[in-house]
Amino acid sequence: MTSFDVPGARLRLEYSDEGGHPVVQLHGLTSSLERDRVLDLDLGRGLSGTRLLRYDARGHGRSTGRPVGDDYRWPRLAQDLLALLDVWFPGERVHGVGPSMGCATLLHAALLDPGRFSGLTLMVPPTAWETRAAKAHDYERSAEAVEAHGLELLRAQAAAPAPPATAGAPDTVPDVRTDLLPWVFRGAARSDLPDRKALRSIDLPTTILAWTDDPAHPLSTAEALLDLLPRATLQVASTRAEVDRWPAVLMADVERTVR
Repeated sequence: MTSFDVPGARLRLEYSDEGGHPVVQLHGLTSSLERDRVLDLDLGRGLSGTRLLRYDARGHGRSTGRPVGDDYRWPRLAQDLLALLDVWFPGERVHGVGPSMGCATLLHAALLDPGRFSGLTLMVPPTAWETRAAKAHDYERSAEAVEAHGLELLRAQAAAPAPPATAGAPDTVPDVRTDLLPWVFRGAARSDLPDRKALRSIDLPTTILAWTDDPAHPLSTAEALLDLLPRATLQVASTRAEVDRWPAVLMADVERTVR
């Protein structure tokens, strides 16, 4: 199976079966399996001896979608994730890894189905709570800009200074069809991390991987999650070399889970 149907979309999948513990890997907003590889955010490349499921979120990469903003809200994406896990890893506890939107999707899914996950590796958590309103406004403006001008404005924004930890990464554009991109942005604008009180109930071994100097993924969110999640640890990268060690962190997280 290379695709999976959910209400309103068909998700594109990749599955690597080397036996061992099940792992599911997500990606960030406007990214995809391919784009995360280009950006060196494919932490699954360092895994061996696992059953690794990767997929493009609805509307992203080679997955399909529809022009409905609420389809791309994070709780909706969490439902897609849980539906996938019910088919691929029925009755099993799965280790989840993902950046930004993927991080948020995992947290929402862990609250919807507390027994589904064995551990989490949360990469570059996005803006949340007090910092979310300004970012939501940015996403709404981006949606309008894409409708009016296509991807030209986003290409100009991509030239803005990047976090030091991503130095040397190639310039990319969203891996989302132009007609769907405004709706993907609107879904993100209507999303936030779960309520702080609810997050305290996620009693899972969790590693938070963050980097410095990125307003879209501020350290304030990572530090708040460290305080809220009962079994969390935090690692902060300020150089590309430190990010290059993240696949080994994921491997250690999975090995810790199965002990």
